[in-house]
Amino acid sequence: MEQWRRLVAEYESGLGDDAVEPSSPPPPQGERDAWLAATLPVLDLALGAVAALGAAAARAGATGTLVTSGPDPARVAAAFGSDRLLRLDGRPVDGFAPLSGFFRTADGWVRTHANYPHHRARLLHLLGVHDGAGRDEVADRLAAASAAALEDDAAAAGAIVVRVRAEEEWRGSEPGAAAWDRPLVRTARRADTLAGPPDGAGPLPGGPAPLAGVRVLDLTRVIAGPVATRALAQLGADVLRVDPPVPAEIRWQHLDTGQGKRSTLLDLHDPGDRERAQALLDDADVLVTGYRPGALEAFGLRLPPGVVRARVTAWGDAGPWARRRGFDSIVQAASGIALVSSADGVTPGALPAQALDHATGYLLAAGVVDALRARSRDGRGRDVDAALARTAAWLLDADGRDRAHPPPAVPPSGTVVSHGHQPRVTTARPALPGADDHRAPAHPWGTDHATW
Repeated sequence: MEQWRRLVAEYESGLGDDAVEPSSPPPPQGERDAWLAATLPVLDLALGAVAALGAAAARAGATGTLVTSGPDPARVAAAFGSDRLLRLDGRPVDGFAPLSGFFRTADGWVRTHANYPHHRARLLHLLGVHDGAGRDEVADRLAAASAAALEDDAAAAGAIVVRVRAEEEWRGSEPGAAAWDRPLVRTARRADTLAGPPDGAGPLPGGPAPLAGVRVLDLTRVIAGPVATRALAQLGADVLRVDPPVPAEIRWQHLDTGQGKRSTLLDLHDPGDRERAQALLDDADVLVTGYRPGALEAFGLRLPPGVVRARVTAWGDAGPWARRRGFDSIVQAASGIALVSSADGVTPGALPAQALDHATGYLLAAGVVDALRARSRDGRGRDVDAALARTAAWLLDADGRDRAHPPPAVPPSGTVVSHGHQPRVTTARPALPGADDHRAPAHPWGTDHATW
């Protein structure tokens, strides 16, 4: 079986009580290009994740090219590598801050993540260096440290540092085993039931916008969660993203993943804003979060009966790392993907895109669509969970490793679209078939009202 079809089948087999008949989504339409060329079959992961969402949309009554045409490999590859194609007034962006990346230690390698100012500050505090320290000074401090001790100390301090592992070590570890011991997307039916049918709770409308009328409250950041909610918006959902005023989202990141959504700011530590957020949630059909397990409850928000709650995490909701912070690059380093991607077998490498983020986002969106379809029959709430580490496990298990792969090649110009001004944003076209552009450009961050 082709790897992308295996991914779709594995997703569908993990739907639990909402199991479906195995589908046969249309095969990819177009030539496979080298934009996602890697030792691991990254393009198959990408095609399979998008195809899984297309198959879920078909089950929800979608019509047209969205479900009759398979994903275009060039478009999918461009969407997964959108950060490298993004241009603001013609200028590229730098996806990683100076203190994010691989560093040698006294006994191996670590990878850090310091793109957000608060993560950078915690890293510098952990290392005992001044606020203005640059990469060279941080590298000198890390070179004398133990990778394992740094990893644990960082987790305790809220900084983000992981030890680079071989895949065999990760497979045999407790957090690694927890990643493998779960479906790609886990869907669980809850006991609570809708008290009355709010908008979107009945049968889905089908057609070219099968989620029209569905309200999605988006409490996600970075890439995986925003990709999921952007895909739901592309299917017709009304998506309202809610962010805290501080820390602010990285501007270019929002412009790259915020298409089709509205964006508002609420401080959940403030009682008034928390009340507004609860009012939004009470009228929502779907809640999507990118926080670690327990974070929603810590804010004091109450999940209304019948809501589909979707959550994306780095490490999953079980195992010793369930409450640790993580990002795509960090999961690649800890899971063994970085060493599998090494050019020389010693120096860690990386996938040609944040493929774990993007694939997990499309898989989570597929889980939401299937949960909404099932809820339309019984009115019961559902939980949908996906984790970057589980997606990484699938990629490490997949056949088709190619150490002689060509270097990544830029996709054709037809895979990008430009709109807006101040700045003019050029970004990848949607990965889903059936539309040459997103439903709307990303609104400026935080400029919409907190209302449906």
